[in-house]
Amino acid sequence: MCGICGELRFDGLMADSAAVALMSARLARRGPDHAGQFADGSLAFGHRRLAIIDLTHSADQPMVDPALQLVLVFNGTIYNYKELRDELVALGYSFFSESDTEVILKAYHAWGEACVERFFGMFAFALWDQRDASLFLARDRFGIKPLYYTLDGTRLRFASSLQALLAAGGVDTQIDPVALHHHFSLHGVVPAPRTILRGVKKLAAATSMRVSPTGQVTERRYWQLNATRPAQALSETEWLDATRSVLLRAVERHRLAADVPVGVLLSGGLDSSLLVALLAEHVDKLQTFSMGFETLGEGIEKADEFEFSDQVAAQFNTQHHKYLIPYDEVLRRLPEAVDQMSEPMVSQDVVAFYLLGERVSKQVKVVLNGQGADEVFGGYFWYPQMNAAAGSALQRFSEHYVDRDHAEMLEMLSPAYHVPDVTAEWLAHELARPGADTFIDQVLRLDATTLVVDDPVKRVDNMTMAWGLEARVPFLDHELVELAARMPPELKLKEGGKFPLKAIARGLIPDSVIDRPKGYFPVPVLKHVSGEFLEFMRNILMSDACLQRGLYQRPYVEKLLAQPQAPENFTRIQGSKLWHLALLELWLQRTVD
Repeated sequence: MCGICGELRFDGLMADSAAVALMSARLARRGPDHAGQFADGSLAFGHRRLAIIDLTHSADQPMVDPALQLVLVFNGTIYNYKELRDELVALGYSFFSESDTEVILKAYHAWGEACVERFFGMFAFALWDQRDASLFLARDRFGIKPLYYTLDGTRLRFASSLQALLAAGGVDTQIDPVALHHHFSLHGVVPAPRTILRGVKKLAAATSMRVSPTGQVTERRYWQLNATRPAQALSETEWLDATRSVLLRAVERHRLAADVPVGVLLSGGLDSSLLVALLAEHVDKLQTFSMGFETLGEGIEKADEFEFSDQVAAQFNTQHHKYLIPYDEVLRRLPEAVDQMSEPMVSQDVVAFYLLGERVSKQVKVVLNGQGADEVFGGYFWYPQMNAAAGSALQRFSEHYVDRDHAEMLEMLSPAYHVPDVTAEWLAHELARPGADTFIDQVLRLDATTLVVDDPVKRVDNMTMAWGLEARVPFLDHELVELAARMPPELKLKEGGKFPLKAIARGLIPDSVIDRPKGYFPVPVLKHVSGEFLEFMRNILMSDACLQRGLYQRPYVEKLLAQPQAPENFTRIQGSKLWHLALLELWLQRTVD
């Protein structure tokens, strides 16, 4: 895990190493172990390293291979790097480090752009090919690692965060109205290549990009998710056996690809508890970490899941760390968390991951967590609702997921930001893409390949990497996702969802954890808004900066402020509409203004 940045010029001038240094400085928290730069005429790289594999200086970056005439900056982990290394040694390559970084260099030299198809892992990298002065960038299949860029007629700049690009200057920071519509419709998700700012783009997941010396850009999507049934039907037992086998292999990959101890973020839910069960017998004194918040009061949802995480920690005798956070710390440090958001994120658990990451990073450098399991195995409450609904695919999805109908969007946003219902158009197109047998196949494919990239994967990366902590997501192992996508939807939705994982977990973890209602990482004060938090949001939305920006229509804002807990002021998936508005404005004030 690291932070990467760079610049490639197309106008014959030398790359701006000073600008790259500014970007690198903004990425320092992602990589506290080493800082490096490289310049070669029109190209300059910057890198901040979090040392996980090969802790020696041999693995520092930018990594230069003079013999192959290749230079690399890389963020992430290639979990099958040892197997690939053996294959490359058999082809005649020799290595000067024990790192997965060097494996990428040799793999690119051996197999060209197709090397990405061989990688099991999470990655964003930029590779400078001195042989033809071209730049090759790539992002992993699920966009677990971020890659932002700006591109004009004279140069390309890229970085691991949007803020790093802004630090170098010269970026159009106007709001993109289409991205704004997506943001307020899809729970903060803005599908690639857009971001909320006109001048910043992001490379799509499962995509590579080659940039020529003259600025010609060629993109290639190197992986697609097939959500159709196999020709040879499998029984339920066969599906469960296959899931168990592939999950075990994924967890083992994620455990072994590290030269430092690996812990687990233990929420007390099925997914993280199952990871603990699969890891505990292989790791001596496995470290686990749980967090909760003060309860708001009687009748308000519980703000911790210690009841369940304690059971799992006790059963597997883990070295357990439990943190209870007072709400005054949440409010006081919320702006810090917003500063670490590469894009505005409205999920209430963002600040929870930020505060948890701070504490966990004092104990370990790498943690596994259960993100992605709900999207891959159908664990959210809205999937059965969608499945039972009537109408077109777009209607069924929108009525149970989309945060605001288009009419409300027009009521909320000032006319200067009005666009047609671009989100409905995008959703209809994505759901209708070939390669999905049923409506639920369409929905789960959309979740796993697009929505999960921005929510929750991005917030986990941003909030943990703010503390130099690598968070790994075994449930997004691409072999496991491919298997789940071909599984009959009714098997995934059986018994309230995630049936295959529940079946695997039975007998491994307590039944009380398996059979409990679906939980999440609760921060009730950002949902049931009142008291100091209401005043905090009121001050943001009534500030001079917000009024001058003119993004929102004032009657709509005043309606939310007057009744933040009215049923109509929650989204379909139970987010606070008031928090959504306040968060975006706060992010703009701290990031752009």
